Amino acid sequence: MKPIEFRERNSHEIDYRIYGEEMQYVEIELDPDEGVIAESGSFMMMDDGIKMDTIFGDGSGKDKGFLGKILGAGKRILTGESLFMTAFYNTLSGKRNISFASPYPGKIIPIDLEAFNGKFICQKDAFLCAAKGVSVGIEFSKKLGRGLFGGEGFIMQKLEGDGMAFVHAGGTMAERKLQPGETLRVDTGCIVGFTQDVDYDIEFIGGIKNSIFGGEGLFFARLQGPGTVYIQSLPFSRLAGRVLASAPRAGGKDRGEGSILGGLGDLLDGDNRF
Repeated sequence: MKPIEFRERNSHEIDYRIYGEEMQYVEIELDPDEGVIAESGSFMMMDDGIKMDTIFGDGSGKDKGFLGKILGAGKRILTGESLFMTAFYNTLSGKRNISFASPYPGKIIPIDLEAFNGKFICQKDAFLCAAKGVSVGIEFSKKLGRGLFGGEGFIMQKLEGDGMAFVHAGGTMAERKLQPGETLRVDTGCIVGFTQDVDYDIEFIGGIKNSIFGGEGLFFARLQGPGTVYIQSLPFSRLAGRVLASAPRAGGKDRGEGSILGGLGDLLDGDNRF
């Protein structure tokens, strides 16, 4: 009988619990000397005995040496993130808890990287936190069309390792498990992330009327299986656009939401600024 082989994890093994419905937060339980990394601004609360440390890059140790750390941190700039991340460690002998909150209404998705063969690709603003040892890097698109018109440009984030990571989806989250060859068309902004086996490209909507008057942009994202895809119903860009559209204009005038004419009324009263 062949003996069972136990592979040592590179990432810390953390326990967690997700609370809430619309505005969720994740509580992570740290054993002594365990740690977690997070993006700036996601911290909510922590027990006494947890030490906070600002680190260069993600602290995974994947980029060796000073030059490697510089390159690793420089990659984070390309995704619009800070050069630094925050790490939290339990310095006491007992278990301690730390919590991280979602940035806007939606769902927190736990990602077991070991179950996804060590890699998960997500939008560059979706990452919330992860076990110490998980590498947070960038994923370059190798397809020109996807890079130019895919909504996220040439760059997405990739999470690598064998630990737990947590990403955030706006609104309601849908999980789709695609079979080999099965195709799903999605608004480019509604993608949260997908497993590394999913083939991601963009597709022209087609039709002059659809392109000009459809209001859905010029391209869909085309995701082809096999693999798992996470979709969000309320991307932050859509939420911000609605808030901006409803904001009062300079001078105290509203946008005419309560009128029958709406935007046409602005033309009639001489305010033709859109």
